[in-house]
Amino acid sequence: MKLFSWLRPAGPTLTAEQQQRLEQLPSAQTLGECSLREQRWVVVDLETTGLNLNKDVVLSIGAVVIEDGAIDFSQQFERTLQRSDHKPGPSVLLHGLGPSAIAAGTDPRDALLDFMAFVGDSPLLAFHAPFDQHMLGRALKDSLGYRLQHPFIDVADMAPLLCPQANIREAGLDDWINWFKLQVFERHNASADAMATAELALILFNRARAQQIHSPLNLQQRLSQWKRRQQSHSF
Repeated sequence: MKLFSWLRPAGPTLTAEQQQRLEQLPSAQTLGECSLREQRWVVVDLETTGLNLNKDVVLSIGAVVIEDGAIDFSQQFERTLQRSDHKPGPSVLLHGLGPSAIAAGTDPRDALLDFMAFVGDSPLLAFHAPFDQHMLGRALKDSLGYRLQHPFIDVADMAPLLCPQANIREAGLDDWINWFKLQVFERHNASADAMATAELALILFNRARAQQIHSPLNLQQRLSQWKRRQQSHSF
């Protein structure tokens, strides 16, 4: 036993099967120069106990795949995570996940392994991606000891970059849904919000191609340039 090793917090406890699944997860790929249409994208949305990045936890994960320039309805993902110590808060009024749904959920370790196997090596899209990226990354680290390295692109930044004429930079998902007149019949659960985000992303990919943005890497570069300009203008 190494000196002071007892001071280090123990890592997550995994079964042999879970450990094997963890080791078999593919490595994340960096954004490349294939076409936007050729890239497989995973559009993700999380429902959480709240908005505190350090204390709140993930309650459910919804995701859908964009591939070959369309939403692939055969590739959809939905899991509710079991949280034995969860006490319902105000967020239940939005996502509707009550105590019975949470109690009947999947072991968080299995749910997260299922999700990362679904993701594979694909990049992720989300609306207000930094929140989802942080919450998902913390959940993976706490439950699996896994370090999330997949690229995330924020659809909330793509929209004002590609549609400056809308002049609604600080808009939420509903604002962009209304601006594009999308027919969305359900909101505020992870799967429905992922689907709405995917529909918005498809429109934005078409706008990107029209503006000579043809690859995931090019899109990431343009977004970085745009964000730097926004930050410089705010000072």
